[in-house]
Amino acid sequence: MATALVRYQAAAVSDRGRKRPSNEDSFGYSVEHGVYLVCDGMGGAAAGEIASSLAVDEVMRILTGRGATEPVDDVIHRAIAAANEAIYSRSENNPRLNGMGTTLVSIVVDERRVRIVNVGDSRCYRLRDQHLEQISEDHSLVDEQVRLGRMTAAEALRSPLRNVITRALGTQSKVTPDLFDLEVKPGDLFLLCSDGLTRELSDGKIEELLCAGCDVQQMCASLVEAANNAGGGDNITSLIVRAEE
Repeated sequence: MATALVRYQAAAVSDRGRKRPSNEDSFGYSVEHGVYLVCDGMGGAAAGEIASSLAVDEVMRILTGRGATEPVDDVIHRAIAAANEAIYSRSENNPRLNGMGTTLVSIVVDERRVRIVNVGDSRCYRLRDQHLEQISEDHSLVDEQVRLGRMTAAEALRSPLRNVITRALGTQSKVTPDLFDLEVKPGDLFLLCSDGLTRELSDGKIEELLCAGCDVQQMCASLVEAANNAGGGDNITSLIVRAEE
């Protein structure tokens, strides 16, 4: 018996939050090509905005142009390398942009599987059967200490070092992304988000809002609104992808 195809629906909302003068988050997606990503830029002046938009442009360009026979993991690594090089060389050539970089979290669809791609502390969650699970692992100083057993999750939340990320696109000449390979079930819902969302909302609150069962655009808006109501201390981006039979 043939396996039923999975269709996808997606929506995104990005907001500068209540305390930042501009929005340095960027996102892009193409349902047709099965590519979805969120980037959270960093750097002085407009540098973060430039870094995140460069990353989105490069990754979307390469992944939406991938050939049918090229292995998906090869294309992902090529896209990440190109984005990293674009940001790194721009910052090397312009002293005002020196040190700029961006996180990246992405979903790339490969038939009934998806690759989750992650650099930095923007996150991918999966909601399956009303249960929320964080798929990506934060490349941050405190999360690495938690994984090593040197700090509790509660201590990490209070740490003055919680903003320090240990991996980003564009800050070094080379970067290695994490890749997670998952099978997709109809009904699965994926959330890509910047840390402006996860700093303000607990996983429990995110799960509650995603289980509300409205359309994907409304879910994105509800998450961003809740993060703003909780303080809105940073830029907030929410991109939701839902799998359907």
